[in-house]
Amino acid sequence: MSEREILANLIEKVPAYKMPYVIGYIQGLLADEALDDLFCRKLGEDTEPEPDDDELIPEAEVMRICGVKPDEV
Repeated sequence: MSEREILANLIEKVPAYKMPYVIGYIQGLLADEALDDLFCRKLGEDTEPEPDDDELIPEAEVMRICGVKPDEV
């Protein structure tokens, strides 16, 4: 039995509610890697950079905001 025949037999046994997962997986296998890399690179360029250290909230302030007393930690 060929691999395609094995796959066809397995797909026949997959319940209908799981078919979207099978379809998504197979589409992922067939995706163009170069196009995916380009998408990810563009997504990274569009996101905001992480804040500088001076823009971070001090630990004590975070604890105060969360209602945690420093001596309880």
